[in-house]
Amino acid sequence: MAPEQPSDWQSWNVSRRMIAPRPYQKDAKEGIFSAFKENNSTLLVMATGLGKTITFAEVADDMLSKGRVMVLAHRAELIFQAQEKIKMVTGHEPEIEMADLHTQVYGFNKSPIVVSTIQTQIAGMDGDGRMTKFEPKDFSLLVIDEAHHSAAKSYRKVIDYYRQNPELKILGVTATPDRADEIALGKIFDSVAYEYDIKDGIDDGWLVDIHWRPVYVEGLDYSHIRTVAGDLNQGQLAEELERYENLHRMAEPVINETKDKKTLIFTVSVEQAEKFAEMLNRWKPDSANWVCGKTDKDERARTFRDFRDGRFQYLVNVGVATEGFDEPSIEYVVLGRPTKSRSLCAQMIGRGTRTLPGVIDSGQMPDDRKALISLSDKPFLTVLDFAGNAGRHRLITPADILGGNYNDEVVERAKKNITKQGSGELLTELQKAEKELEAERRKRVAEEQGKLLRVRAQYSTARINPFDVLDLEPVREKGWNKGRRPSAKQVAYLKHLGIDTSGLSFTHASQIIDRCIKNRSEGLATFKQCKVLSKYGYDSKEFTFAQANETISQIAANGWRRLI
Repeated sequence: MAPEQPSDWQSWNVSRRMIAPRPYQKDAKEGIFSAFKENNSTLLVMATGLGKTITFAEVADDMLSKGRVMVLAHRAELIFQAQEKIKMVTGHEPEIEMADLHTQVYGFNKSPIVVSTIQTQIAGMDGDGRMTKFEPKDFSLLVIDEAHHSAAKSYRKVIDYYRQNPELKILGVTATPDRADEIALGKIFDSVAYEYDIKDGIDDGWLVDIHWRPVYVEGLDYSHIRTVAGDLNQGQLAEELERYENLHRMAEPVINETKDKKTLIFTVSVEQAEKFAEMLNRWKPDSANWVCGKTDKDERARTFRDFRDGRFQYLVNVGVATEGFDEPSIEYVVLGRPTKSRSLCAQMIGRGTRTLPGVIDSGQMPDDRKALISLSDKPFLTVLDFAGNAGRHRLITPADILGGNYNDEVVERAKKNITKQGSGELLTELQKAEKELEAERRKRVAEEQGKLLRVRAQYSTARINPFDVLDLEPVREKGWNKGRRPSAKQVAYLKHLGIDTSGLSFTHASQIIDRCIKNRSEGLATFKQCKVLSKYGYDSKEFTFAQANETISQIAANGWRRLI
């Protein structure tokens, strides 16, 4: 239950609780408050389309009993979106501190929640920034939306200002960040409270599945392009993509593939966007429009509205629809620009992963939601990804985004398989690649099994790899967990299970514990049983607890020799 609000903030609005939190949003909120018990800052990682704003609005609502709440973002669209959703959750109308909009600092009528841009916070006030008009001690919570930007000096300056209040809690919120961002965020935030990525959202029926269609364009050559700040040089990339012959080779498959489906297209430059829209309109008159950061805000709003209303099919954009643009009816996302940035690729894909309104609800089971999505007018999102000669560059693809928890070998195998096939359902292909690699690994182990059995004495005293025993592929460690050791509770639990914890990281300890708990709940063999069965050359993956117990008893009765 939310704490009682101070008497001067009791102006509850009838719109309060118009949005009921989903189960994972409730879990995220619990995780955040649990993290706040031990830390002053924490990070929420939640994929695009899963309701990050609703989640942090719920947290803000509970923090109001301790003081005001400041929400920071870096773009006007995010500011107005946050204002609207916070009001729907809390019943309070947040005040906006941005450009010509000013909040009340004193008096009983001031809003308990302020939404502001980072640019506004550091600008004005004779160089000190408008943040200095606020008293840090008045605030209980600082929320940083799109927190992968928070490593920038501008964010650090603002964070340090509000941190003058030692009681302040800081919540960073981001979708799937770049791997470099993960490391940087680990230095800013004390902990990661909760992670719920795009794969989780699809598996649980909150987001539509993704089909990846890589399209090779013969004339595109990225091999000569330099890397600047971790991504392809924008100027050189623009030169390559603005050529009419390349745009023509890209426009034709877009027209042929998308048919009459609503499509969002990402480009690298204004000239590419303008030319691409012009070319699409030649193929299909009045079908395309384009916007960029310099488009007049009223015109941009009108263009977005016309796109939502279906007045044209293709919206070509330059960096303005990557954040804060929600349009569930998008069925195709066209990556008309390559990138080495994981976060940018995730943002582009995430614009099309929402389900159509009214298709699913929180009261349904995951399989029921997925069935309803499959029967809807938007059963999945298709991503058209234009590839060329990448040269030395490792370009990020949708497979990298959905394969965030798989190791690199699995992701590369899935990408190779999909490219060979021409298209593929990403989660299915990732699972297929993992099984292929598991089968190859088991074959290698089987070839060595005879040797292991011949030196059983040495084998029985050697350190047992728990991943081999449980038939697991180690997941990728997130940057913020690099070097993090298992907790005391994890070590105690693993030792209770009979698992050697030396050399294990926090991430891999968590993975092993999760598998052991899952096996127990499903009545499968325990780790100790699996270890014994593996020692004698059995594939213990499908053994139930009872079957494992019976087989081990028979091995013992056979003088601890493998059964024939």
